Amino acid sequence: MIIESEQELSMLKQAGMIVAQTLHYMLEQVRPGMTTKELDDLGGAYLADKGAQSAPRLTYNFPGNTCISVNNVVAHGIPASDIIVQEGDLINIDVSAEWNGFWADNGASRVVGDDIHQHQKLVDCSIQTLQGIIKSVRSGMRINEVGAYMEKQAKAAGYQVIKNLGGHGLGKALHEEPTEILNYRDAADKRRFRKGSVVAIETFFNTRSTVAVEQADGFTMLGNKGGFAVQHEVTLVLSEKAPIVITPMLYLSSSKIE
Repeated sequence: MIIESEQELSMLKQAGMIVAQTLHYMLEQVRPGMTTKELDDLGGAYLADKGAQSAPRLTYNFPGNTCISVNNVVAHGIPASDIIVQEGDLINIDVSAEWNGFWADNGASRVVGDDIHQHQKLVDCSIQTLQGIIKSVRSGMRINEVGAYMEKQAKAAGYQVIKNLGGHGLGKALHEEPTEILNYRDAADKRRFRKGSVVAIETFFNTRSTVAVEQADGFTMLGNKGGFAVQHEVTLVLSEKAPIVITPMLYLSSSKIE
């Protein structure tokens, strides 16, 4: 989607705030002993209360309101009553939704409880990389510059990037042009970001794997070499100056979401 009016921008911002608040709320609520189905139910109720609908459910008939991926699951984890979150687990929650015809997408990873498995460094690397992109991304830039920066930051910290997952355009649907905003520099990609375009930028960092492999359920993705996975995602509107952040990273603040 290309933003063409202040009204469109206002509507998109409202959709973005709903998914940002939902993500923050879910990250606050997760506790050791909770099932991912219980956590997803909380997120679904929060979205419904705001008048929003789950984007993966609408678009792909996904069997959950949000994607919840634990430890070695790279993406698209299906919430389940038999997946019980443990102390020290690495959990990723990806929340996307439609509200009054506008779509927004965000995600984040965190350590549940005490960091007994030393995952926080991986989480911090992903967050800091996404923050660096938010500060620097502009319309007119080559799309592959984002991937080059992601891979540089991951490798410097001793991590891998998942090469077959990435960000995407959105706004009037969950996935639009530009597709495949990758986590590495594809030298063959000559595309540039357009002014006013709505994009979801997302990191996919891993301790071992470089490729995500879809499982038999048609959704869950695991790494080709195992390891632990993190993802952070934000929806932006691009311009020649700093981008407009549509899904603020509320989970980085200490404020509570009601």
